[in-house]
Amino acid sequence: MKTLPTNAALLIVDLQKAIDDPRWNRIGPRNNPQAEANVAELLAAWRRMGWPIVHIRHDSTEPDSTYRPGGPGHAFKEEAMPLPTEMVIGKRVNSAFIGTGLDEWLRERGIGTLVVAGVITNNSVETTVRMAGNLGYDVRLVADACFTFARLDRSGRLRTAEEVHDLSLANMDGEYATVVETAEVLE
Repeated sequence: MKTLPTNAALLIVDLQKAIDDPRWNRIGPRNNPQAEANVAELLAAWRRMGWPIVHIRHDSTEPDSTYRPGGPGHAFKEEAMPLPTEMVIGKRVNSAFIGTGLDEWLRERGIGTLVVAGVITNNSVETTVRMAGNLGYDVRLVADACFTFARLDRSGRLRTAEEVHDLSLANMDGEYATVVETAEVLE
């Protein structure tokens, strides 16, 4: 953590119980089974240092969504449970910056560096990271503290969760973020 400014914010995206619903695995299993444990390690380190933590919560407006408010999946996963003193920001679309006040909250506190973890790598994580990069934030995306699921590509070919994850990381690395591992962040 010595390479991070002392006000680097940990941004945890959509790590809610909704992601454990079997519908997400219908094409194939997820990658990074250790992602939640890595998020817990990052949270513990940020809490020890007293650095800012922001939990992004997806508040879906879709009636059948696993992320729907009031449904069992809306709650945060145990490994990512916010403390009362930590910021929780609800969002209704995939980017944590759209309609949420996140950018203003960060800028009011002089936060210019974001360390991002969460789900889904190629959806809300990627959209949030791309916007953060475009807004001028120094973003560190923690690859092993994120995960995704297998998908079919446009030609119907199965792409494993690891392939989807790796391609998403490749899209972001060097342009919108620096991709890192949990161990690198915690050094």
